[in-house]
Amino acid sequence: MQPPVFLADHAAMLEIAMQQMLDARSNVVSERLLHAMRYSLLAGGKRVRPALLLECYRACGGPDDNLPRPAMLAIEAIHTYSLIHDDLPCMDNDDLRRGKPTCHRHFDEATAVLAADALQALAFELLATSEVDPVLRLELIRKLTIAAGCQGMVGGQMMDMQAENNKQTDLLTVERIHLHKTGALLCWSCEAGALLADANEAQLQACSRYGKAVGLLFQIADDILDATSSSEELGKSAGKDAAQNKATYVSLLGLQQAKELSGEMLELALVASTELGKGGNHLNILAQYIMDRSK
Repeated sequence: MQPPVFLADHAAMLEIAMQQMLDARSNVVSERLLHAMRYSLLAGGKRVRPALLLECYRACGGPDDNLPRPAMLAIEAIHTYSLIHDDLPCMDNDDLRRGKPTCHRHFDEATAVLAADALQALAFELLATSEVDPVLRLELIRKLTIAAGCQGMVGGQMMDMQAENNKQTDLLTVERIHLHKTGALLCWSCEAGALLADANEAQLQACSRYGKAVGLLFQIADDILDATSSSEELGKSAGKDAAQNKATYVSLLGLQQAKELSGEMLELALVASTELGKGGNHLNILAQYIMDRSK
């Protein structure tokens, strides 16, 4: 499935904003460090997390697209830092990311670690200096520290590593891993959009349920793509899950049942987005795209 036009539009807008953000720091950041940050942050990608944030903001009645932009930049910085770390020799030891050499291959391992660290810190700077109500600003930061840290993405990564070569790993464990590793940041994106739009409780809960469903949907789709696509199609190393004996939805359920489960997660996402009325139409399309994307 081709990405929806509005997703490409969001990505193009974000690309300009990211370039401006990095350019503004060119006089205060080491040239090599900034080059590595720029190399990974501007390497392409669909920018799904910022798009989810913006679309949830709009669906909840957000009036000004400039208001959520710092949060959109922040989540993309966090996501990119996680990819750099994921690719390191001590983690997944990958050579390709989005069709290009990974950061540590293009530069060196130490530079890649520092670039990722810098992007992580930059994300919180962007939120801390955003022009939103101070109480909301603090809440967004608090929620992102949880979603990105030991109770979220990093904790999920640790669980994922521990599950490698463990024949006792079951479906509930895999779900727990990915609600943390993949789902936490996707859910933060949806909830942050709602909070920035001053959503009511029903809207916030709908965005939260949508984010949780899409988080699992995203990972199931990733597992299916890893098992069925080539490295050229993916822009990254294919088949690495099986090579590393990772517990995945495909390894536990088989390809057909994994596809059926992705359909169930899609349905949950669509039910949640429908509660947002016409504003949820783009969220419906995004969920469908996440399930049917080719890379």
